[in-house]
Formats: sequence, structure tokens, C-alpha cells
Amino acid sequence: MTKIYNDASSALSDVVKDGMTIMAGGFGLCGIPENLILALRETGVKNLTVISNNCGIDDFGLGILLKTRQIKKMISSYVGENKIFENQYLSGELQLELTPQGTLAERIRAGGAGIPAFFTKTGVGTVVAEGKEHREFNGETYIMEQALLADISIVKAWKADKAGNLIYRKTARNFNPMMAMASKMTIVEVEELVEIGTLDPDQIHTPGIFVKRLLVGKNFEKRIERLTTRKK
Repeated sequence: MTKIYNDASSALSDVVKDGMTIMAGGFGLCGIPENLILALRETGVKNLTVISNNCGIDDFGLGILLKTRQIKKMISSYVGENKIFENQYLSGELQLELTPQGTLAERIRAGGAGIPAFFTKTGVGTVVAEGKEHREFNGETYIMEQALLADISIVKAWKADKAGNLIYRKTARNFNPMMAMASKMTIVEVEELVEIGTLDPDQIHTPGIFVKRLLVGKNFEKRIERLTTRKK
């Protein structure tokens, strides 16, 4: 059965449903699966739990799913660039599980590695630790964090071969490789698709065994949240 789909809509059409948990790669707006997010909006699916470092901005990235009120809960580490997010959270419309960034990365990695939980010092003595198991190791207090798994991961890569082996480009790698391993179905959009055998095996970041569906994205905007440069 082929992994390659014509577009994001066809890759999502028969697998999304209300109430799903979806992991979405990216950091800020860097390395986000732009086409898949747009297609997800068009499905009209509701009550989503979305695991992502942040939730885009008001009119781009995952923020467009907030605008259409398709997201019920976010599991994130940073939410400061999105006014809609702020309004929905403060009004009680949007649930939020705020997780320190390193802990979020490790929870996703653990999910993909089959590790159900782990202990970390991050968050001890803060609201992050509330309701979590505490344990002492070598005289230090740690809290238990549970692994994260999703029904679907939507991922952005730079190149793929037709077997689904992936290469990410520079900082656009971010959370994408971990999320590709931590769901029941990983759907990937890429900028370039090449023949099997074209990619150097030593350069592959995600083996194709983790990729269930693959498409070549179109019209990537690759926006920058805040462009800051030195004064001349």
C-alpha cells in the first residue's frame, strides 16, 4: 500500500474524528506542517487535544484551529504569542496543560520509546508539580511525569524518499522527529520527494518505518513570529 498522497486533505480525510489527540510538530512557526494544519481546519473536526510546543499565532499555524474553536485542550510549553489562546483560556473555554519545554520534549520522546513515565526535578515546588507523585532520589525531590502519545502526529520534514525516510532542515527539526515516533499514525508533509536510495542513510533523521502517510506540501509561507535585527 502506498504511503504517498496527493495532498493534505486526502491524507487526513478518512482518519480524523472528533475528540482525537494530535501532536503537531514545530517550534513557534518554524517547522510547522502548514498544509496539514489548513487541511485539519477544513475537516471541521472538533474537541481536539493538541500536543505542541505552542499554538502558533492568531492567524497562522495552530492558531487558526483556535479561531474556529476546534481545539478543546492544549498540552504546551509556551503560549505567549497568541491573543485568541489567552482569551479562550481566561474565559474557561480552552483547557491548558502547561509543561516545561524540556519536560514536554522528554514526555514525547518517552512515549515513542515505550517508557510510560519518568522522574524529573523540573517543576518541583511549583504549580507544575501539583497532583503529581513526588519521590526522593539521593536526597533530592523529583516529580513523576507521564509519557505522551497521540492518535495522529502531523509532521513537517524537508526531504523524504518514497519509503518515508525523512531529513529535517536545521532548526526546523525541533519537535518533529520525536512526534513522528509517538503516535498511532504519523502523517508527514515535505518540501521534496526523492526516489528510494537517493538519501544518504547516515543523514536520515526519521526512518520510514514510523511514517504511515506522506505528501508534498505546497505554497509554504514559513512565517517568522518576530523578526529582530541589529540596527545599522
